[in-house]
Amino acid sequence: MAAFQWKEEYNLNIGEIDKQHRKLLEIGRRAYDIAVIDDGYDRYDEIMTIIDELLDYTKYHFEYEEKMLKECNYDHIHTQEEEHGHYVYKMNEVASRDEEDIDDNQRKVILELIDFLSEWISKHINVEDRKYALFLKTV
Repeated sequence: MAAFQWKEEYNLNIGEIDKQHRKLLEIGRRAYDIAVIDDGYDRYDEIMTIIDELLDYTKYHFEYEEKMLKECNYDHIHTQEEEHGHYVYKMNEVASRDEEDIDDNQRKVILELIDFLSEWISKHINVEDRKYALFLKTV
């Protein structure tokens, strides 16, 4: 299975945004790789690193994207901001779980994370981001 692989349908033809989306997929792929390894090793530190990276990188990405859309007077920026807010809320929810809970339920946590991330990436890029990509072609 080619989880978290770049697909041509993700291409918005906006160089920096596509680059950032590829980076998010790369982080997601690392999360997926942890999920499929069933070797009994403790992956807590790796899971926490991925959660931290996702929080940090998406903060950077969302700020960049929202700034770009504001500069272009994108009419539906509030939808983007709401979607981004939902993502940040969900990621903070995962990150704020009790450390012992994450440590004791590593497989469950990483599976929940990749499930949320894969759905969010594909839907957000292909629906909401696609809308602004089309808008930017008219500006």
